[in-house]
Amino acid sequence: METESPAATEGALARIPPEIYFVTSAIFHYVGPAFAVLLFANVEPLGVAWLRIGSAAAIFALWQRPWISFGALSTVDRRRVVALGFVLAAMNITFYLALARLPLATVGAIEFVGPIMLAAIGLRGPRNTVALVLAVVGAYYLMNLKLEGAPLGYAFAFANCALFVLYIVLGHRLAADGGARGVQRLAAAMLVAAFAASPVGIADALPALQNPTWLAAGIGVGICSSVIPYVLDQLAMARLPRATYALMLTLLPATATVVGILVLRQIPTQQEWTGIAMVIAAVAIHRRAQ
Repeated sequence: METESPAATEGALARIPPEIYFVTSAIFHYVGPAFAVLLFANVEPLGVAWLRIGSAAAIFALWQRPWISFGALSTVDRRRVVALGFVLAAMNITFYLALARLPLATVGAIEFVGPIMLAAIGLRGPRNTVALVLAVVGAYYLMNLKLEGAPLGYAFAFANCALFVLYIVLGHRLAADGGARGVQRLAAAMLVAAFAASPVGIADALPALQNPTWLAAGIGVGICSSVIPYVLDQLAMARLPRATYALMLTLLPATATVVGILVLRQIPTQQEWTGIAMVIAAVAIHRRAQ
């Protein structure tokens, strides 16, 4: 039985609209964390973060064997891979520390602030300006910030927001010459992330390592939160301009709200529903550069 050549695989991937990759990634981006919240009852947030990173790194290692492709990278790309690894570790840690203190929809809304700044820098034309305004106002409605409730949670959420911007910038650079190559570099970065996160997370993950049910849940979080969405991000980033990708990320607060409803029973207010509608409208009318 013959296997498809890399060129044939690249061609098949290229026939799928990049928006499909993005929307699927957005769904999985918060399905995993929603289940992680349920895991918090048995495992500390830092332990859940390490389980996510460690399980994803193991899967990528078996799938891509990134140490082989890493040796062929240029010095600049190696530095980018290492930088992305540390960013992924810090981003996941701050995300779960925020998620342990704030609703999923709130963390998702704050995570959007940095990407919308990237969109504002890169978008051009009246139609995209209207889309950007709708996205900003919609995200404002979704945030509904109440800083007096959990100040430390908001501090972690905004730190995660800044790290998410670095993830977008570095991820786009690594995906610049093709989605498949970007996935190989992502796999190497995830191994770096596992190494970087171990000193702060592995101790809290030990209870899960001794319990098959909790361990399976942690692996599920890693697959849903890191493997599937990060791979799809690379495939989308390879074909979408950075500003367009950043604007489309305004769907994340809406996605977080919907997942929060279905998994965590966190019901949004009327104001939050208005924000969701505005964000979806912004993405719908946006026109990306060719």
